[in-house]
Amino acid sequence: MDFFSILTLLGGLAMFLYGMQVMGDGLAKVSGGKLEQILENLTSNPLKAVLLGAGVTAVIQSSSATTVMVVGFVNSGIMKLSQAVGVIMGANVGTTATSWILSLAGIESENFFLRLLKPTSFAPVLALIGVVFLLFLKSPKKKDIGTIMVGFAVLMYGMETMSGAVKPLADVPEFTNILLKFSNPLLGVLAGTVLTAIIQSSSASVGILQALCMTGAVHYSVALPIIMGQNIGTCVTALLSAIGANKNAKRAAMVHLYFNLIGTVIFMSLFYLINFAVGFDFMDQAANPAGIAMLHSTFNITATVILLPFSKLLEKLACLTIRDTEADVAASREEQEFMMLESRFLEKPAFAVEQGRNAARRMAEDSHKSLCLAMGLVADYSKEQADRVEKMEGKVDRYEDELGTYLVKLSHKDLSERDSRSVSIMLHCIGDFERISDHAVNIMESAQELHEKGLSFSEKAMEELNVLSRAVEDIVETAYTVFDKQDVKLAESIEPLEEVIDELSKELKRRHVQRLRTGACTIEMGFILSDITTSLERIADHCSNIGVCVTQVREDLYDTHSHLDVMKNDPDTAFFNQLKEVRKEYVLP
Repeated sequence: MDFFSILTLLGGLAMFLYGMQVMGDGLAKVSGGKLEQILENLTSNPLKAVLLGAGVTAVIQSSSATTVMVVGFVNSGIMKLSQAVGVIMGANVGTTATSWILSLAGIESENFFLRLLKPTSFAPVLALIGVVFLLFLKSPKKKDIGTIMVGFAVLMYGMETMSGAVKPLADVPEFTNILLKFSNPLLGVLAGTVLTAIIQSSSASVGILQALCMTGAVHYSVALPIIMGQNIGTCVTALLSAIGANKNAKRAAMVHLYFNLIGTVIFMSLFYLINFAVGFDFMDQAANPAGIAMLHSTFNITATVILLPFSKLLEKLACLTIRDTEADVAASREEQEFMMLESRFLEKPAFAVEQGRNAARRMAEDSHKSLCLAMGLVADYSKEQADRVEKMEGKVDRYEDELGTYLVKLSHKDLSERDSRSVSIMLHCIGDFERISDHAVNIMESAQELHEKGLSFSEKAMEELNVLSRAVEDIVETAYTVFDKQDVKLAESIEPLEEVIDELSKELKRRHVQRLRTGACTIEMGFILSDITTSLERIADHCSNIGVCVTQVREDLYDTHSHLDVMKNDPDTAFFNQLKEVRKEYVLP
């Protein structure tokens, strides 16, 4: 094997790994985060967990990706450790689908239909269709399908290139002698573990082994321990992803390691014991790609069947390895809610966007609750409720910081058009949510001032303030629904209501001045009323920002001021009609 053959081998390996990456990314984008959501909504049924783990892994073509995702789920509290055990076992079974696809490269037949199954026959067709999809179709989903096809074709070309490059090794005695050393089970397991740990993909390392089998120099006695080691090596990815995670997430990674270690020990002990007693004839035969796929599947299915009934013991073993302290329990309760913004989810952008939406919804709910509580304090002050408003505002502030950072990282990922719009809307709107909670605190402070000074608004003033408060609560609910549903049609109802709130605020201040002149109110009360109405008016402005943002992003408009000028200064008949209806609904007594 000369220098140029080595270059060809390295080129084939690069194409193989790149093709696998591209195909996996395309499959993840097409799924749009749905596969991860299925895992998220998992029940505690162990068998269902195994089937779902196998199914998801077979689709995204990576047990490492599934296991890392599971570590993230456990870390964020979305999934319990007991649920994770079954998914991890299923992921090991699902990853065998790749080896069966790659085994098609070993088909040797003159039959036309069988030859069509060879990757060298259908990969060029897939590559051509994929390129047409990528270059000539505008639909983002069809482009993603094109990416999958091109990725698969590149993967198969890489496999063929590797196989061709290593074929001369069959005639190199040194290569054969090295392989003979790997027939020692311990050395074979070590070699498989190291190779897979380096490239961090058991599917890829199995593919490399299948390519080596094309030389005819790899016997089953060599292939078997290497496959066992490959299953152990793939645990490195999950273990690395658990660094910095909470203890439950670390336990999920340890379950993955223990499952493969114990499974390897049991399988190899039984296999070599039977082989010693009976003697398997195939062990000295040259392995082929289909045989490698069979061994890979047999091991993972056998290990799952044997260890599934003992999943609770695996869980306990992981808990014994990584123990909890009282401080850990307290910290986990405090941090749990923000764990949905897991950095591990960024590797699957479609799902990360969904997690961002969930966090933004919670942020919106908290800012809405803080406003409702604050308005209630004006009429009936309570220290406990006032503390709740402050606590919620602090939580909303933290959401703005953490969600903003998360969304900025996410915006640099390869997102679909729909997800890109969602991220853009969230980045613009979370600042408005935070400001609304700030104004809720301002209203709470005004209520606190009234309480501490023993002051109260007149019955008439409270009736007027209640009309304004009702209008503001309605605009907040509408704006949050517009944000959640990205409903451009509903967004049209925000501006007329915002206009009416401005009118109500001015009228409240005018009426207060009249009461001041007659001596029915004091200047001090006027300052407090002005602070409350100003806060309510500004809350309505932020709701207007949310409605405008959703409309702009959905319709690809980016000039906020001109958009509002057109709506308010050059409105159509529909705007005037809505304005009339809203004025009738919010009439001051």
